[in-house]
Amino acid sequence: MSRPRSFAPGSPLLLLLLAACAALCRGAPMAGELRCQCLQTETAVIHPKRIANVELIPEGPHCGVPEVIATTKNGKKFCLEPTAPWVKMIINKILNSQSTKL
Repeated sequence: MSRPRSFAPGSPLLLLLLAACAALCRGAPMAGELRCQCLQTETAVIHPKRIANVELIPEGPHCGVPEVIATTKNGKKFCLEPTAPWVKMIINKILNSQSTKL
């Protein structure tokens, strides 16, 4: 029966494990999060009274296009088409209200 190998101080496996732990501790995104959240977008108008929350996700290394995710008051999530005029209006209202709060 072979004896289990121990981690030597300069072991490549130990260094790899430490690097992975450091990345997780810093809050780096997991590999599964590095992709677009919206596979398809909703183009139909959703009445603003039905919307409880809007999340704006800018383009970045995770996704090459900006994403707009609306949550309705009954908890359903919809990916909105960011180029639609009515979505642009909602985004502008959100951005304007945030700039006045600063």
